[in-house]
Amino acid sequence: MDDDVIALLSARGAREISHPGGTLHTHLIRVAERLASWGARPALRRAGLAHAFYGTDGFPTALGDPADRAELTAVTGPETEALVYLYGSCDRSFTYSRLSTDGTFRDRFTGLETHPPRPLLRDFAELSVANELDIADLDPAFRARYGPALHALFASWDHLLSGPARRAVHQITAAP
Repeated sequence: MDDDVIALLSARGAREISHPGGTLHTHLIRVAERLASWGARPALRRAGLAHAFYGTDGFPTALGDPADRAELTAVTGPETEALVYLYGSCDRSFTYSRLSTDGTFRDRFTGLETHPPRPLLRDFAELSVANELDIADLDPAFRARYGPALHALFASWDHLLSGPARRAVHQITAAP
């Protein structure tokens, strides 16, 4: 694991912030470990570790300010920080359905709509799946309530996901 990233997350209170399955800190570790088990490259694994740094559309608690991106960049490097920003900035209600069509992405902080390159969309999709599956894997009530919708959404992203991520989606969210 990236000790510098973990130290920053801890300094910002991730160990004390409640999150499904324990604390935000433990969730972030599990997401990074899931990505590693899928064979993700180091930058994407680090993004999994820090993915909630700027908060998200589904988890608004932020550890850092998206207006001060240099702090996270100094610890993770620019590629990882860009993934963390993209993930945290996603306007999910606008973007999720468009990943399976034209790939239009809306930044919830700025309102700007862009078309990220396909490799970046793949990373975003893989990180999103790892995040949601972590919660679904730990929480049967969450899985029962949201599993079918997640399964359908992530199936529409098949073209963006790695084989291990696709298999995990089916294993965790498919109806019994």
